[in-house]
Amino acid sequence: MAHQHHHGDGCGGHHHSAEDPAVLYSLYQKIDLDKVQCLNEAVEGSGKTVFKPWEERMDTTKFVDSDVDEELLFYVPFTGSVKLKAMVVVGGDEDSHPRQMRIFKNRPPLGFDELSGEADQVLSLSRDATGTLEYPLKVSRFNSVTSILLHVPSNYGSDTTRLYYIGLRGEFSQAHRHGVTLATYEARANPSDHKLESFDSVGSFVS
Repeated sequence: MAHQHHHGDGCGGHHHSAEDPAVLYSLYQKIDLDKVQCLNEAVEGSGKTVFKPWEERMDTTKFVDSDVDEELLFYVPFTGSVKLKAMVVVGGDEDSHPRQMRIFKNRPPLGFDELSGEADQVLSLSRDATGTLEYPLKVSRFNSVTSILLHVPSNYGSDTTRLYYIGLRGEFSQAHRHGVTLATYEARANPSDHKLESFDSVGSFVS
């Protein structure tokens, strides 16, 4: 169930209290943006633009549209360990706004057909053009998170989905790698049907 924000943005100056959403939703700074991937994005690289500062959540120049249908799939790695507490989603007008978000923690980059098993949490999303709705996450399930998969399976009836902003609230702690080499996942566009794409661990899409 979503909670509504009651924060004003026009109080003058740049004094951020602990309850200021600009502070609460600063976790985007801990996302490894170079490694963020988005499947079925209409414009390559547009998916990562929705992870931006709270103050830019209504910036309509940065967004991602889905390509061949309404689905989107994000792979979002962090630069350390995160305890996720809440999410805000700002979508497109009317029918292109996402209806649902499925969240999987600590999964490798996967294709649509490889998303098996139960999601760690499923959010039913209401239309929200201003970021006033906050969706609490199950903190007990989202401890020690190093990456998340965000799957948008549907919207409110449009052929394609539009997202302007995904905000994440939580706590961050620096990762201790202990000599472990982390694989680099890199997306490359496939000129064929994007819905057949999936990630592999050697830096390309596979069909």
